[in-house]
Amino acid sequence: MDRDELAGWLRLALTPGVGNDAARRLLAAFGLPQAIFEQKSSAWRQLVTPAQAEALAVEPPALPAQLQATLDWLAGADDGLARRLVTLGDAAYPASLLAMADPPLMLYLSGQLGSIGDGPHAGWPARVLAIVGSRNPTPQGAQNARQFARSFSAAGLTVVSGLALGVDGAAHEGALDGGDVAAAGHLATIAVIGTGIDRVYPRQHLELARRIARHGLIVSEYPLGTPPLAANFPKRNRLIAGLAQGTLVVEAALQSGSLITARLASEQGKEVFAIPGSIHSPQSRGCHALIRQGAKLVETAQDVLEELRWPVPPDDAPARTGGDGLGGSVVSGDGALLLEALGADPVSLDALLARTGLDTATLQARLLELELDGQVGRLPGGLFQRLALG
Repeated sequence: MDRDELAGWLRLALTPGVGNDAARRLLAAFGLPQAIFEQKSSAWRQLVTPAQAEALAVEPPALPAQLQATLDWLAGADDGLARRLVTLGDAAYPASLLAMADPPLMLYLSGQLGSIGDGPHAGWPARVLAIVGSRNPTPQGAQNARQFARSFSAAGLTVVSGLALGVDGAAHEGALDGGDVAAAGHLATIAVIGTGIDRVYPRQHLELARRIARHGLIVSEYPLGTPPLAANFPKRNRLIAGLAQGTLVVEAALQSGSLITARLASEQGKEVFAIPGSIHSPQSRGCHALIRQGAKLVETAQDVLEELRWPVPPDDAPARTGGDGLGGSVVSGDGALLLEALGADPVSLDALLARTGLDTATLQARLLELELDGQVGRLPGGLFQRLALG
């Protein structure tokens, strides 16, 4: 689009008090944003409130700087990655978001845009699954997210999540790993962020964001420079649910934002899946609540593929092993005894002493060996958990 058209879209998006719903009414009545701002206030008042009409008459003070920043951002792709601003009505705008009550006026995209295409060939991935969960997962929860995402990506699905710490990050990492064995041109993962696309939050995920841009897409509805405001993250969850045909919740406390994503997916008529966990873990209670409310209980990646009637890879493909394979090297002796004693639930050192009969020094040494081997995780409160069950 040219500079004037971009200025019109930015002005409409930046006008305070005019949300997506009012903006859509104006666009439906007058066409492109430039035409909206050519109208008289009396015409606006037929479609929006008096306060909104007054706001439309005043150019937002931030518009000139935002316009120049956006032009510079669009022209600044010198790293082999594409950048694009997609507006409502654009052929590359995801059709799945148009069914929502308040689709964003604009989407900022960075990454592998060639997988989306343009014009009559535009089209987002047909099989997209959202994976969400706790920002503070148990070690088993993080491993489940990574393994399930890897299985889905290797099977040709695109995994969408929110780039947050915990389950989101693990899901993106797993999808990128699975994308290494998927077909050429496969869009491994989509990160929907709650800041401007020129920012990475949390900062710990800077390198992960770069990997996602090289093998997937980063998507934001927020203007450049938007900081990590708390209110924006629950709002962006509707886009995660909207882009996907189903949502898998790996771990979630009862107050988790992941349950917002699950609710939004359900309201959009899409399938919700949940992985059950220990009855003693607070991070499992949100998933158990979802299952009681009708979410599909999931034990393997194949469960999701079958429910959505998506092609299931052969039995030896990764989709069958998602979340239930035995990780680490083969152990014997005290290590094997300890793994058996750990069971599936978090357990304390005192309980393990009683179950195994080992002395404290030997038990701690074996726990450390298994932890370094990736088979045991250390939890807050002095608890331990087996990471994979055979």
